[in-house]
Amino acid sequence: MADIVRPEDTHRLMWEMSLGEFLDQAVRREPHKVFVEMSGHELTYSEFRQAARETAELFQSMGVGKGDRVCLLLPNCVEFLYCWFGLSLLGAISVPINTAYKRDETAYILNDAEACALVAHETLAEVAQEAADLAPSIRHRLLVAGGPPSSASREPGQEGWTIFSQVLSRSQPLASAPPVSPNDISMLVYTSGTTGNPKGVMVSHQMYVAAGQGFAHWTQATPEDRFFTCLPYYHANVQYYSTMGAMAAGATLVVADRFSASRFWDQVRQARATVVNFIGMMMPVLAKQPESPNDLDNLVRLFYGSPSFPPEFLAEFQERFGTDIIVGFGMTETCYGTIESIGETRRPGSSGQPRQHPDPRFVNQVRIAGAETGEPVGLNTVGEITITNPATMQGYWRNEEQTRQSLRDGWLFTGDLGWMDEDGFLYFVDRKKDIIRRRGENISSQEVEDVIKRHADVMDCAVIAVPSELGEDEVKAYVAVRPETQLKPEDIIHWCAQHLAYFKVPRYLEMRQELPRTPSLRVRKDLLRQEKEDLTQGCFDREAAGIQIR
Repeated sequence: MADIVRPEDTHRLMWEMSLGEFLDQAVRREPHKVFVEMSGHELTYSEFRQAARETAELFQSMGVGKGDRVCLLLPNCVEFLYCWFGLSLLGAISVPINTAYKRDETAYILNDAEACALVAHETLAEVAQEAADLAPSIRHRLLVAGGPPSSASREPGQEGWTIFSQVLSRSQPLASAPPVSPNDISMLVYTSGTTGNPKGVMVSHQMYVAAGQGFAHWTQATPEDRFFTCLPYYHANVQYYSTMGAMAAGATLVVADRFSASRFWDQVRQARATVVNFIGMMMPVLAKQPESPNDLDNLVRLFYGSPSFPPEFLAEFQERFGTDIIVGFGMTETCYGTIESIGETRRPGSSGQPRQHPDPRFVNQVRIAGAETGEPVGLNTVGEITITNPATMQGYWRNEEQTRQSLRDGWLFTGDLGWMDEDGFLYFVDRKKDIIRRRGENISSQEVEDVIKRHADVMDCAVIAVPSELGEDEVKAYVAVRPETQLKPEDIIHWCAQHLAYFKVPRYLEMRQELPRTPSLRVRKDLLRQEKEDLTQGCFDREAAGIQIR
């Protein structure tokens, strides 16, 4: 494995660097190596640093300084990277916004962050304009041109917007900047907000540096690797792992605009990708695409993502596509959790062991705490997953109550339930709020979902709790079926009964063509729960149908 980017001063802790320092070290090692290929652009490490410095000067000339927040309403594009690293050189803070957000959702982020500027893509100009008009703190509006025209587009330059490319072309590399500490905040990454308004996770420079160094270490990356991602830049995964991991290894990063099952393997082949990041539903969807003689025609040596998969799924996927898969547990609030090791025996259902940094002075610990007491519990006992390490968020932006709930005595309380075995392997159970309590039994919605997804005619599903007339909960499943199949609710019931204890088998089912999703492809269970007042009406009820499963 090639050396991972680290400070010149060997007496410093390896991960205690600002993004500017980290980029400088990467450039010194591989100045003429291509760093990123995205949306028709190909930039070497040296060219990318030049663009970041020019972007920093652009913002500095506008009066943006250390600690100021600049919101980015951008799809995957090089301008996102320019802004992120350029603002970091000033000690300013980037605030990405989900591109699916509408006016009020966008305005909430602008106002909560008290952003002084907004950088928006022209295809999102209408939402950007309306939201910025509701945010008194916005002093500057920059428009990024490019991409296909849409009904939402406006003529660039109108209504107080400045064209990003025009002012960038007149900028010189940053001449001077304030000192930036590794502990300074580089970005506010807002969580999805399924239980209220989104919360801004304060991500420091050293969190990003540690994430990149760790990912390069875990994936055994070298400068010859080509990292591929189709995940959106306003989420942490592509920031922590694909971008920082490639930079740490001196590798090349290839970014697609979005995930498309039909285009995925062609994109991967064209990118000559060797390492690919995924999120949960991507893998089952890829596995259910029609088999092709070209399935083995790829250079991918490793997929990384979450959650864990059944052993039979992994074996079939690896054989069909000729690649390896490792999974892990992580979250926006910390880029360190657990991960599987390449080439080592997997434990079914496990998300691996605590992630380790290449510098042994970096200590990452994962433990299980009692849901009520917060105190550690024994092995093989379900409780809340808690984590402590130097790459944990500083808290939620201006939200002391949520910060106090999540950060206690140096530990991050994740809100996720799991258990650990005697060798330190973590087994994720469910989100605390997604646990279903049915007739005295606790049921993991993910466990039921995993079983249903294994059916050949199912594309995806979501399982939630609905009220029972007997008290506690009943299990309801929303099932997205493969096109042109004749799958019936009764088929799903019988399938579940073969693979699950009777009390876990859903009582209610709704068959769908698709499920509501975030742009990062996670199912929006919150929207399913809000669809109607009585979620048991108008759907298949196995008890009413007289199906006996005991």
